[in-house]
Amino acid sequence: MTHASMAAPAPKTEPNPTPVTPVRNSGRYLYAATVILLCAWVLVPLYFLLVNTLSSPEQVSTFPKSFIPEFDLGSLQFFAGFQGILNALKNSIIVASMTMVMSILFGAPAGYALSRFEFRGKETFRVLILLTRAFPLPLLALPLAVLFIRTGLDDTTFGLALVHTTLALPFAVLITFSLFSGIPVELEEAAWTLGCTRFTAFTKVVLPLILPGITASAIFAFVISWNEVFAAAVLTIENRTLTAFLLQTLGEAPLHLKFAGGFILVVPALIFIFAVRKYLFSMWGIANR
Repeated sequence: MTHASMAAPAPKTEPNPTPVTPVRNSGRYLYAATVILLCAWVLVPLYFLLVNTLSSPEQVSTFPKSFIPEFDLGSLQFFAGFQGILNALKNSIIVASMTMVMSILFGAPAGYALSRFEFRGKETFRVLILLTRAFPLPLLALPLAVLFIRTGLDDTTFGLALVHTTLALPFAVLITFSLFSGIPVELEEAAWTLGCTRFTAFTKVVLPLILPGITASAIFAFVISWNEVFAAAVLTIENRTLTAFLLQTLGEAPLHLKFAGGFILVVPALIFIFAVRKYLFSMWGIANR
């Protein structure tokens, strides 16, 4: 055996990993800075709103502001005792709840029909749904006010809920249309062959699958109604919602009442979204851990 054959083979050298270029590092830093900036843009105003709400009325008007709340409920107690506040808060809850229910009752069947049936003018109907949001609400305020006065719907929570449902309905239709389109029709056909009617196949097969999307659509409808102010200010006088009531009293209201009102407007929407977050995560395919 020759000396060359007995010699140990030379070890293989691993290729050097690709060095991280400065451009890639810059992209990562820019991405992180953008995320931090967006989080600060949302969270910092909410934090200062919380600080001022949980501070005494005297501390709200002082400067510089403290970064730690005093946990004084004086501002919230003043808000709760302000004349007309509780009635406006009740009206907001009633209108938002009716809007949420009506948008699902009308939007889900429309989304199902668009997904499962072929009919003349289907694409035109979808475009018309989007066009309902093309007209600004102030442009329609006067005709709506005249119509509501003639029909007796002016200054009622039901009439305002109808307007808010009109605003939320395009989102409900498009969201449910996308959900129904993502469910194979073969699942319903298999249920039909097993003895289910179209309705029972929908309730037992399709509905459990689209429940996260239905919940997300309900959230959007609730938040749209809860935050809407223009129609509430124009179409109501005695039965104003909280947003319209606060807008009416912004000029003469003390500062701590404004902070407490803003806090009350923000918190229910956050709690509602937090309570149904698992449905949102399921809709977007994110594991809820």
